[in-house]
Amino acid sequence: MKKERFRTLHEIVKAARLNLNQTHWDYLVGGTETETTLRRNRHAIDTKALRPHVLNDVSAIDCQTSFFGHTLAMPLLLAPIGSLQVFDPGGGASAAQGAEAAGILAMASSVCTPSIEEIAASAQGPKIYQLYVRGDDAWVDEILERVTASGYVGLCLTVDTAVVSRRERDIAKRVIPTSQAAGNGDFTYQAKLSWREVERLKSISNIPILLKGLSRVDDVKRALDLGVDAIYLSNHGGRQLDQGPGALDILENVVSQMEVPVPLIIDGGFYRGSDVVKAIAMGADLVGLGRLEGWALAAGGVEALVQCLAILRAEIIETMALCGTPTLADLNPSLVEPAPLVSTPDVLSAFPLLQLDEGY
Repeated sequence: MKKERFRTLHEIVKAARLNLNQTHWDYLVGGTETETTLRRNRHAIDTKALRPHVLNDVSAIDCQTSFFGHTLAMPLLLAPIGSLQVFDPGGGASAAQGAEAAGILAMASSVCTPSIEEIAASAQGPKIYQLYVRGDDAWVDEILERVTASGYVGLCLTVDTAVVSRRERDIAKRVIPTSQAAGNGDFTYQAKLSWREVERLKSISNIPILLKGLSRVDDVKRALDLGVDAIYLSNHGGRQLDQGPGALDILENVVSQMEVPVPLIIDGGFYRGSDVVKAIAMGADLVGLGRLEGWALAAGGVEALVQCLAILRAEIIETMALCGTPTLADLNPSLVEPAPLVSTPDVLSAFPLLQLDEGY
């Protein structure tokens, strides 16, 4: 049996730091302006405690779920990351391969390489294509045709990037991120994006349409009125609007005010199995992994990503067992309650054993 290189998530993050230069490390760990939204993502997670049931039979834990008719080994997806190829040369193809090996969903970013068709052909598991609109209706239609022909199970429109945010770690080093410098079209189309384009896209698509970047109940309701097939709650990992709420607080606000009849996805600071369990208990169907995906690929490519997801699955199963919940259906809001902070939230606070030789 092949010996596992990594046994903890701390080791993966540490290896990523050692392998990355400061610019690429900052791209992964940084946010916009004061990075307040980034820290609030962890604050929202860390101020929720799990109150377990006991004396339930948890000898067999089932963390499987389904999404658009596909069975997933656990309620996770690999979130879209622009410039993913700077962490592993395979870029979106490597992520798709890791997701397939782990039995989860992959979402490929339109600002990573390789092409739509190459990512689709790289793995057989279910994949969604995420789109930044960089052209007119005809440009979008061509992308939709290619995505549909390539066998993606959905197209996800990112709607929280009307303008490019001021990520001061990059600005201070006079760095332009690969995703902005690689000739990815006219950014003005993203600023012009409106509900008209969502309605039009939904009317012509033969595959499910998702919206990523929602954080308000009224926007969720409007998306559902237009027939959107899945809602992706996200604050872009704290990389777009500064001073926004934490992602788990967004989820709590949405599910407390309405029932969402389509799959509900969330990302933003989720790094541990207990984080995932909290999100599912509070009403999410899938949890997206962004930075953790990037750290794992930077630590050792597809192999490290697969090991990372195996560790995360073990943490999810352990947490479910200790909560007395043998299936995902047993997870419910009664398991989660407010709790005081025990450490200062930041992008690495989920890894208290992490020792970095240099500051981040």
